[in-house]
Amino acid sequence: MKKNLLLLLFVPFYNLAQVVSPQPSPSATINQTVGLTDIKIEYSRPAMRGREVMGNLVPYGELWRTGANANTKISFSDPVTIAGIEIPEGTYALFTRPGKEMWEVFFYKKSDNWGLVKDWDATQIAVVSESKATKTNEIIGSFTIQLENLTNNNAELTISWENTKVTTLIEVPTVKKTMASIDKALSNNPKASDYYSSAVYFLNSELDLKQAKNWMETAIDKGNNKYFHLRQYSLILAGLGENEAAIEAAKKSYELAEIAGNNDYLKMNKESIEQWSK
Repeated sequence: MKKNLLLLLFVPFYNLAQVVSPQPSPSATINQTVGLTDIKIEYSRPAMRGREVMGNLVPYGELWRTGANANTKISFSDPVTIAGIEIPEGTYALFTRPGKEMWEVFFYKKSDNWGLVKDWDATQIAVVSESKATKTNEIIGSFTIQLENLTNNNAELTISWENTKVTTLIEVPTVKKTMASIDKALSNNPKASDYYSSAVYFLNSELDLKQAKNWMETAIDKGNNKYFHLRQYSLILAGLGENEAAIEAAKKSYELAEIAGNNDYLKMNKESIEQWSK
């Protein structure tokens, strides 16, 4: 036993060491909520390193893994709509076929590939988008995927490298999910905050302002009558063209904001009153 312990003591430590060095195409992860839908993107980022990319390193007219190393993956927590087609929630591999003015962007159901799929299966394509490719003024040195121009209902998936940017619109089911939430909340012992949130959603989404007005007035009657509540009420009234009532609501909001010491709401209400008085 002592002999074995002595042998262990003299085992060279360098045998346990491993070389740690940077990866040539570092991995990146994007987590983004769009409306009520979570989108996650996992990909690797090759760099130009003095190479000509478009039409050379990334050939035109050929399928590309769209990044480096393992498949670029994109995941959705809800069904989403791309190029007019709804696809289920889940994880997809992202492949592309680059062109000078248009790229085909494939959302491929089988996402556990390494690089390109060996046996391309058209039945695995959930949707393909013909996405416009534009030239950028600046050079993008590292391959980049982003979600840009977010709204409550959609976002733009952008693929950028060298002097090319490709944009694909992804639509999310925010209206459907929110309306279901509103219907459920308002049918089961609703609180003032439920009416208020519903009214503000309709206001911000440019939906039925008459309905938003009714909900907001119910919320105010139930106690949601602070300066920020009245501010939203004034905006709904102005949207309906009821400027006199909107001014009165804004004045009440101003008075309460002054008591609360909120200068932002003082400024907003003052500007709105001046605008609606013209």
